[in-house]
Amino acid sequence: MKVGGLLTSAGINIGLCVLFLSLYSILRKQPQNVKVYFGRRIAEEHNRLRDAFILERFVPSPSWIVKSLRCTEEEILATAGLDAVVFNRILVFSIRIFSLAAILCIFGVLPLNYFGQDMHHVRIPSASLETFTIGNVEERSRWLWVHCVVLYIISAVACILLYLEYKHIARLRLYHISRATSNPSHFTVLVRGIPKSSTESFSRTVESFFTKYHASSYLSHQVVYKVGKVQKIVSGAKKVYRKFRHFKGATVDQRCRPITFQCCFCGASSNSFQLLPRDYEQESEKSDVNDSSSSLPDEECGAAFVFFKTRYAALVVAKILQTSNPMRWVTTLAPERDDIYWSNLWLPYKQLWIRHIVTLLGSIVFMFLFLIPVTFIQGLTQLEQLQQRLPFLRGILEKKYMTQLITGYVPSVILQIFLYTVPPTMMLFSTLEGPISHSERKKSACCKVLYFTIWNVFFVNVLSGSAISQLNALSSPKDIPMQLAKAVPVQATFFTTYVLTSGWASLSSELMQLFSLTWNFARRYLLRMKEDSDLLYSFPYHTEVPKVLLCGLLGFTCSVLAPLILPFLLLYFCLGYVVYRNQFLNVYCTKYDTGGLYWPIAHNTTIFSLILTQIICLGVFGLKESPVAAGFTVPLIIFTLLFNQYCRKRHLPLFKTFPAQNLIDMDKADQQSGTTEDLHQRLHSAYFQFHDTDDVPLEGVHSTAGRDEDGSGSLGESRRKESAADELKSGLSHPTLDGPPVSRLRNAVRSLGSVLRPQKRELPV
Repeated sequence: MKVGGLLTSAGINIGLCVLFLSLYSILRKQPQNVKVYFGRRIAEEHNRLRDAFILERFVPSPSWIVKSLRCTEEEILATAGLDAVVFNRILVFSIRIFSLAAILCIFGVLPLNYFGQDMHHVRIPSASLETFTIGNVEERSRWLWVHCVVLYIISAVACILLYLEYKHIARLRLYHISRATSNPSHFTVLVRGIPKSSTESFSRTVESFFTKYHASSYLSHQVVYKVGKVQKIVSGAKKVYRKFRHFKGATVDQRCRPITFQCCFCGASSNSFQLLPRDYEQESEKSDVNDSSSSLPDEECGAAFVFFKTRYAALVVAKILQTSNPMRWVTTLAPERDDIYWSNLWLPYKQLWIRHIVTLLGSIVFMFLFLIPVTFIQGLTQLEQLQQRLPFLRGILEKKYMTQLITGYVPSVILQIFLYTVPPTMMLFSTLEGPISHSERKKSACCKVLYFTIWNVFFVNVLSGSAISQLNALSSPKDIPMQLAKAVPVQATFFTTYVLTSGWASLSSELMQLFSLTWNFARRYLLRMKEDSDLLYSFPYHTEVPKVLLCGLLGFTCSVLAPLILPFLLLYFCLGYVVYRNQFLNVYCTKYDTGGLYWPIAHNTTIFSLILTQIICLGVFGLKESPVAAGFTVPLIIFTLLFNQYCRKRHLPLFKTFPAQNLIDMDKADQQSGTTEDLHQRLHSAYFQFHDTDDVPLEGVHSTAGRDEDGSGSLGESRRKESAADELKSGLSHPTLDGPPVSRLRNAVRSLGSVLRPQKRELPV
């Protein structure tokens, strides 16, 4: 690929980013999009917005960038949880290490690569990108020691920054545990694999087991029920009934008429909603939905939530082996109630290992099926082979701008389109594995997506070259370092365009919220849905964490070999730092939190990236016949592995379980404050499967009064006018706008006009 192709790809992505950022700056100010871009804030504050015309709404402004940068880590922790802080720290670490790498490699390594051979250098736009890689350096060059020194500096600084981040996040995790003093999950243990008895129910079996072996700490238990379809329908009917009971005692305007609703395109109308007489309401109140006769028998499952008197007792029971059969009475600390994935609690524990094997095989098959689009994409990057296989494209490819477009932009776009199918597929596989919580399912999907993208985006593109049939490179593991050393500098140009497309463009689409924006437009203007529904989503860690870590892998492996990727990568991390902080503060709603468990994934991936970079550099130094540089690289690999082992011993255990010291201190603090009994009483209803708190309370429901005594209805109209006036007075402006609406400007102009206009004075009589 020529430099012109890279500049074409960069220009297209920069133009798209500027366009999307400008559109976002305008669209976020529109009142009809407030649910899309401020869903979390609106859900917390319940603000009423005016639909007034304000000029500022249609002018792009960087105010959201300033607010995003001003936000502190404590605010993100309080707003979005510890997982959001961990994701933010991954971006901070990437910005720090690649800022150093960009300075060292652009000013120290890149000139050595460019002038590595005595050759005639053409103009830079027409030069091949391979002249900026280490492949352009002559064999046995005395300047290869500079590459080795830069590799040492980057690896050492990366390890230091990793240790500092690991220590900081471990401290935040301890704070996250200690501040959740009233968290019921600390007292609760999930028991699975309960043996089935022919004479006793599961509830009785659990009670007899824990009263016998844990009598001093056992408090109570709650058996998990398998809910059928009929029970789900009845539960939904109960929720609807309880919601409509909020209208009891409210007077309804008797002037109501049958509602006529016209669909947008069909033209059909409906008048199905009519006012029922009071006699029907009184008769319906006689029969209660919660009557015992309407209740259906629930089927007990071999799982239960067991509550203990102290946090320490629950931790001990969750970590020890209960019986000599490891498949029975399996205990783990229970997740928070909002985090429980109820459907998987009904699965028999003995079949989980089968599910793991099936999902693993499914992931491998899907991974190899994905090689088909990768083969096609690699053919696009090799222009000569593309002309041989498709002769009818020779006339089109002779044009310079078409060549730059096809080789520099189209391959990464096609790969990105295919990659959009990966997260939903991996989420399905993670669900079939049988996780007991939503956070565990998302974390498992994150690991699967990460392995998938590293394999297909990096290794397949590097080892396959232009044809997947050349996978014989994998048949001999000893030759893999040499194959990587040959292929990585060549494929660095494709990785650069991939960062531009997958990085910059994806951040723009993330900021725009294209799916939510489209659905909001269709709901308002096509489906004519007047009711506001909250567009609240949790942050997609399973898609964004692998994307950031893959860019970090590309940055480490190409930093010394092809440093031209570093400026584009650094801009991606800086833009992502701003965009994701804005999304955490305004868009996404945190429903559950893993307590920082994404950081070990990021740490292990970074260590893998460092070791892979060092192995590739070792192969490159061997190809360039530089024994000194190759000899100094071997100790660096050993030191990196020792550093990783130290971190696993020092910090990783804090992410696997809770420290007993902290839990005992929390138990003693509860005893001294006298809140232990209150916590025990709350445990009985914390994990109730059919809890009343699942209902969404009706807020903001106002009833209008009936007619006046004379039947004119003027009282209702006057009250509606007063309420409308109060709404205008008390209504809040858009969260992004501080300027006054047009109505206030009009009143201000009238006031000034009354002051400046000459007044008529009455003459004295």
